[in-house]
Amino acid sequence: MKNILEKYKTELKEIHDNFCDRKLTSFKKVGKYIFEENKKYLNLSSNDYLGIAENQHILKKFFEIAEFSLGSASSRLLTGGSYVHAKLECLLAALFRKDKALLFNSGYHANVGILSALLSKKDVVFSDKLNHASIIDGIRLSESKMYRYKHLDYDHLEELLKKHRDEYENAIIVSESLFSMDGDIADLEKLIELKNKYNALLIIDEAHAFGIYGEKGLGIAEEKKCLKDIDLVVATFGKAVGSVGAFCTGHEVLINYLINKCRSLIFSTALPEINTAFSYCMITETIPNLKEERRNLIELSNKLRNKIQEYGLETRGESHIIPVILGDNEKAMKVSKELIKNGYYLLPIRHPTVAVNSSRIRISLRADISYEEVEKIPEIIKNVIESDFS
Repeated sequence: MKNILEKYKTELKEIHDNFCDRKLTSFKKVGKYIFEENKKYLNLSSNDYLGIAENQHILKKFFEIAEFSLGSASSRLLTGGSYVHAKLECLLAALFRKDKALLFNSGYHANVGILSALLSKKDVVFSDKLNHASIIDGIRLSESKMYRYKHLDYDHLEELLKKHRDEYENAIIVSESLFSMDGDIADLEKLIELKNKYNALLIIDEAHAFGIYGEKGLGIAEEKKCLKDIDLVVATFGKAVGSVGAFCTGHEVLINYLINKCRSLIFSTALPEINTAFSYCMITETIPNLKEERRNLIELSNKLRNKIQEYGLETRGESHIIPVILGDNEKAMKVSKELIKNGYYLLPIRHPTVAVNSSRIRISLRADISYEEVEKIPEIIKNVIESDFS
């Protein structure tokens, strides 16, 4: 046993020496703030983009009418499902104008299950280089051939399609709509054009856009008015919706196939009724009334991004996710430590979450934060870089 553990101890030391070690933390959360050891921080490392998850007024209002079970105790294919699950799936299908929808326990469950079910050794998938780990893991489990095209480089994607599409039975193109680490947005119209030209299915993950973009908050595809041309839309409830779980929606044949073949659905206990009901409530009653907040979030994002650029710092994207690219891990760690010291809870994002030498601070803005609360961030980052690394 001791010899076996030595291997892991050695790897852990290497991780630590490269400033890549991670730890679990616990907080008390109150609205947009978190408290750790009686210290108060503005929470800028959360995906609670609309401030719903910690909104006590919303939670109190929901629990006054909530009469749902806290556990499902079974898979959806046994007795884990209820009218609450079916009601949410019908709502999502109607909103997206698709045949059917299907719930999952998380975005990870969704992507891993969908891609491993729809693809086989005879198939090929073309995946954006910066797609989420859950997408990559699902493709690997499928044992299909994967080609990764350069991030947002659709000329490269077409080169790969032209060269390899006809070598395989079925083909899937998969991309996030809004990329979680760079905050940039895919060209969905171009992806639709290519999937039609090369006879492929198109899967779009709207995880970080659902609830924020579009008239109804359905995501980038709704905003770009191209929902009908996307074969399968995936999104989560665990970010802007402030709940838990995920879903996909698309053609009846695809959804029925997933019900019969998707292992992460078949072999998982279903989402509890109470979480499912909360998601339904947020989508129907809360998010439609937050149009001004959603607009303000994007305006805040643009203003802060411009300020960061004025300080000569490298940033990317065009959304409420603002990365400040710092390069090496040590620099990201020191900047993070100084920001936390100043009351901003901003954690370093390092390899393997992002590519080697592209470590960063990822600012996740929320609709309930003002510009005045975050305007000092660029100056703090610039001062650390100039004092410690010049």
